Amino acid sequence: MVAGPLAPLPLAAQAAAGHDAAIARIVDQGMNHSEVMATVQVLTDQIGPRLTNSPAMRRAEAWTGDRFAAWGLKNVHKEGFPFGRGWSIERSSVRMVSPRPIQLTAIPVAWTPATGPTPLTAPIVVAPLRTERDFATWRGKLRGKIVLVSQPTPPRDPETPAFRRLGGEDIAKLDRYEQPVNDPAAEAKELRDAQFEAKRDAFLAAEGAVAQATMSYRDGKLVSGEGYLFGTGETPKLPAVQIAAEDYRRLTRLAKTGPAPVLEIVSDVRFDDGDAQAYNVIAEIPGTDPKAGYVMAGAHLDSWVAADGAADNGAGSAMVMEAARILAATGVRPRRTIRFVLWAGEEQGLLGSIAYVDRHLAARGKPGESMPTGLSAYYTYGQRWPIVPRAGYRDLTAYFNIDNGSGKLRGLYAENGGPATVSTLRSWLAPFASMGADAVVAGRTDGTDHVFMQAIGVPAFQFVQDPLDYGSRIHHSAIDTFDHLKAQDMRQGSTVLAGVLLAAADADKALPRPPLPTQPAVTDPFAYPEDND
Repeated sequence: MVAGPLAPLPLAAQAAAGHDAAIARIVDQGMNHSEVMATVQVLTDQIGPRLTNSPAMRRAEAWTGDRFAAWGLKNVHKEGFPFGRGWSIERSSVRMVSPRPIQLTAIPVAWTPATGPTPLTAPIVVAPLRTERDFATWRGKLRGKIVLVSQPTPPRDPETPAFRRLGGEDIAKLDRYEQPVNDPAAEAKELRDAQFEAKRDAFLAAEGAVAQATMSYRDGKLVSGEGYLFGTGETPKLPAVQIAAEDYRRLTRLAKTGPAPVLEIVSDVRFDDGDAQAYNVIAEIPGTDPKAGYVMAGAHLDSWVAADGAADNGAGSAMVMEAARILAATGVRPRRTIRFVLWAGEEQGLLGSIAYVDRHLAARGKPGESMPTGLSAYYTYGQRWPIVPRAGYRDLTAYFNIDNGSGKLRGLYAENGGPATVSTLRSWLAPFASMGADAVVAGRTDGTDHVFMQAIGVPAFQFVQDPLDYGSRIHHSAIDTFDHLKAQDMRQGSTVLAGVLLAAADADKALPRPPLPTQPAVTDPFAYPEDND
């Protein structure tokens, strides 16, 4: 008996088969034809550290935009927001010249001025300055000195392995509800602490000190050089360096037991004031349904300058770029537009993503009240009410962020999303279970570019990643280089991200949204409004 023609598949079955075929092409492109390591090598080895508004960051903005366009993405452009000064290091050196010569491990603190055309040589004084109350103790004692302003802390020997991957028990611990914290007093104190850096610099300059030095917060000769006085007109008066913890402790011991050590500092740094705007880089794969909105993936392109910004966050940027390349190469035509964003100013307070939220999604604050700039924007954001949605508020149906190094993606933080959200996210991850990326956990994450989208009720998520040695050694440190990136993990991450984006873009229904947030009660009604530390 001769078989007749096959009956056509129902539309739902056709759609499922088409999606499965697209996922197969994504996996093939992402795992067998990957360009993610070539991309991250340019960002790290060639361009190097990408401090917001620095010359290297400008090169990174141009290069990433060019790559998006070369891969066929559309609407490639930059969006600017107020930031401040550019800054970069040409060369630096810190030596102890007496009581014996030693080359110290140290780095200029970001956005501090140069030492001048000749090395700065002066004795040290150990004068811990934690609050303005400490100024009285040291008034009249600092002229002509390099002031060590950190209180030295004891050595901290590691008690756990520096490098690790997540096991099932580790992931299970993440799957618990966490009450969102609303603590205006704590946020106000954090802002005051951040602003103290400027007050300390002004005090030291008025007292005639010639430079200041801080102690690195990690052992192992690791330095970061973090500094936050980047605004036009607010950069410090005095040169400043961060000294490795081991070297800093030696200096303080010598100062206590004998004549004060003398340091020689060379800080050849440059400011760039050509453009006070920082820029997010944006590109798209257009959707077929202009009324369906868009999904988005992002990572921050900026970094600190102690190394090359490889794990933080060249890795995440390269995976986002690679997901864009994969989807473009497979020729998918998603229902919703897929937007890719490389953020600027993340390391200075998530400023690029705050600017995006304010421009495209929602305003926060009383009518006529303008958004603060700089660190104030970060520390006051959650206390600005009401939230007023903009016209595009509901257009963004899901946002996915990568910013925890180069470790394998293991799933998604549901950010306390409801059962429908958890179920949908699991279905989007299901094709990648064999790659180890199938967990959806209820826990919350903080400190990166999805948080202010979550804060206004937009479904925004961070991936669960194997930590490797990101938090223990790499994050912001002088060894954040290409060598510590894991190529197989980054291929997997790019592939998973591409697949999840396509699933979100083609979903029949957008993810459920919580009610528009309104001002909550203070989480701890017994918290003291001031901290007298």
